[in-house]
Amino acid sequence: IVSLGTGSIIYWVTARQRTRQATLRRSQMLPALARALKTSGRCQACCPAASTLSRAWALGTQHDMSAPAHAPQSAWHHARHISSSSATHAAPGVLRDVVESQLESIKAASTYKHERVLTTPQSTSIGVRGSHAHVLNLCANNYLGLSNHPEVVQAAIDAIRSHGYGLSSVRFICGTQDVHKALEAAIARFHGTQDAILFPSCFDANAGLFESLLTDADAVLSDELNHASIIDGIRLCKAQRYRYRHMDMSDLEAKLKEATDKGARIKLIATDGVFSMDGHIAPLKEIVALAKKYGAYTFIDECHATGFVGRTGRGTDEQCGVQGQVDIINSTLGKALGGATGGYTTGRKEVVDLLRQRARPYLFSNTLAPAVAGASLKVFELLSRSTALRDTLEANTSHFRRRMTGAGFTIKPGTHPIVPVMLGDAAVAGQMAAWLLQKGIYVIAFSYPVVPKGQARIRCQISAGHTREQLDAAVDAFTEVGRDMGLIK
Repeated sequence: IVSLGTGSIIYWVTARQRTRQATLRRSQMLPALARALKTSGRCQACCPAASTLSRAWALGTQHDMSAPAHAPQSAWHHARHISSSSATHAAPGVLRDVVESQLESIKAASTYKHERVLTTPQSTSIGVRGSHAHVLNLCANNYLGLSNHPEVVQAAIDAIRSHGYGLSSVRFICGTQDVHKALEAAIARFHGTQDAILFPSCFDANAGLFESLLTDADAVLSDELNHASIIDGIRLCKAQRYRYRHMDMSDLEAKLKEATDKGARIKLIATDGVFSMDGHIAPLKEIVALAKKYGAYTFIDECHATGFVGRTGRGTDEQCGVQGQVDIINSTLGKALGGATGGYTTGRKEVVDLLRQRARPYLFSNTLAPAVAGASLKVFELLSRSTALRDTLEANTSHFRRRMTGAGFTIKPGTHPIVPVMLGDAAVAGQMAAWLLQKGIYVIAFSYPVVPKGQARIRCQISAGHTREQLDAAVDAFTEVGRDMGLIK
């Protein structure tokens, strides 16, 4: 609906704009347009609404720009005049003012995010634009140091030579190669599941799961601190939604009872295996027990666990002693498993089959690039061959946590290589990160809305690629800056 003074016109542009019916509607619109413009006494130069109408007119006449014989010439003049430059005059101030106001609020809260530009491959020591020397990287998801591992890089190169750069297609048309099927089989073997399906990212895997699987007859029970991709995925489905307190099994059980009493057909418990901001490991043993008690199913997001959590790196289910008892696992190829891109769902064969038919991110997104698939196959080969990288990461994490605690910093307890250094205030966290960069330590401050207000932090992430000397140098720099800022004694 577009208002022009006292005139109000409804005009719909449809896919059948070039039919006789659409032409007739446009002809009928012109007298109304003339009356509206005459009543308002306005034209495009000073009337954003007229400009909006003209865009609809321009779309509807892009294949027929001659005025109908019976069209009033004044109306035709205004329609042509308005449509010629409407794109730059469609209420330019409103969007700008709203966006700039939001940006100023973000800056005032010291939560505006600046992107630092790397000039080298991902590693524990990297080049950053503006820095004269390489800096020590403590903020990558490169847990196993595989992002630039020579065998992984060579596998990517080999895959490009044998399978090309891209496929220009979704999977079900002409985008499935043998390397994709081989990778899906390798993922299922690694997790001990029945089948697997690839997605462009784990965010896409989470976006595709809930809508495909659940209806308004079902219920999903989600930890309140689940990753944004799980939250967004749940929003896309029509299931009854229950949010339980973070890792609170009493609250989860209460929600399960409520969903059962309401007759939910499928009850799906959704949780991160490892929560990315705190490094907390979900109590999967208790969750699985509750699922069995109430006839529910379990789903875990393993992005910060696959490859290194658990005795052989199989993930949180292995760590908690419930391997083979979790129904659906989503994870990523973009963190510990080489760090490129791509995600997947693995679990029950019937679930994977349904996702191939219904998951929109799978059906409407290009297939994973052959180079990524080939390199990822090499990663699973390396991890199946030895636990050496996982064991080194565990030792490095223990050393860094012990030294940071000894220096007087408040860190979230745990054993995960995510080590949050708690600072509270967003401005303090940002300033500390900037000072550390000057001393050659690359870290990032996290604040609201990524974490709750008042819980700003620097999230350190340890890698198997870090040497003991690098970790000690990082702790020394933290200690020096912390004392200078009055944060520790």
